Amino acid sequence: MSNPYEILGVSSTASDDDIRKAYRKLAKKYHPDLNPGKEEAEQRFKDISAAYSLLSDAEKRARFDRGEIDSSGQERPQRQYYRDFAEGPGGARYSHAEGFASDDLENIFSDLFGGRGFARGHGAGGGSMPMKGGNLSLALTVDFVDAAKGGKQRVTMPDGKTLDIDLPAGLEDHATIRLKGKGLPGVNGGPPGDALITITVAPHPWFRREGDDVHLDLPVTLAEAVLGGKVRVPTIDGAVMLTVPKGANNGTRLRLKGKGIPDPQKNARGDQYVTVRIALPDETDPALEEFVRGWSADYNPRRAMESA
Repeated sequence: MSNPYEILGVSSTASDDDIRKAYRKLAKKYHPDLNPGKEEAEQRFKDISAAYSLLSDAEKRARFDRGEIDSSGQERPQRQYYRDFAEGPGGARYSHAEGFASDDLENIFSDLFGGRGFARGHGAGGGSMPMKGGNLSLALTVDFVDAAKGGKQRVTMPDGKTLDIDLPAGLEDHATIRLKGKGLPGVNGGPPGDALITITVAPHPWFRREGDDVHLDLPVTLAEAVLGGKVRVPTIDGAVMLTVPKGANNGTRLRLKGKGIPDPQKNARGDQYVTVRIALPDETDPALEEFVRGWSADYNPRRAMESA
């Protein structure tokens, strides 16, 4: 992987929010589910995910900026750093440099590792401490209904492998799901990190969410609005029959109790609100025109506006 800042298209001084926005934009564009069979897009998605995984971790980002780790999160070779210490008087290794002697180095490492001692050239206690692996940050776009009702979804990991996960009901846009132990592998026997999946709920052509309630604009004919009647209405559970009251006006709001978003924590559901929208025919209807010409309208719907 090349420079993670370049991969995400941000500067090295970019804020966390700028990095997050850049990642979300690119992840949506190159996600394998939206580019089936396109190896180039799949590789781009892997690089984007890896770059965000590094830059979204404040500690790793700081270490990368200081040159301590490379773009893949691996430690950089330290030979260059120790070169000034390599040859001391009489061929002694690490004898002194800018006031530090070998005993000083041992004392420093002893302090760092809790007095367990430092075996020269072998790290603390003659070995390396186990470290937990880093977290992976992934993105998943979910259909509106799937986010509301929950269910199984497949996630593509940065290495190209897929993972089936269970989505809880009532997921909101920008929610994060943590998969324990599904992140980067640990170091020196340490446990793996976690996978953090940021959810994007795709817009729905009819439904929109407000809290745990679902809202929908329902087109009705002029006859249905004037005379009333039963009409078929979609919900996240499937279509139901709704009674439109006689004389329903444009903007009349009706409620379908318990047809909103489930809330597992409260063991409850929101409602669905249906707003009546009177829709005239797309094409001119001569019979309707003739009726309106002969109809005596004795009301002014703009009276309140005109008297303001």
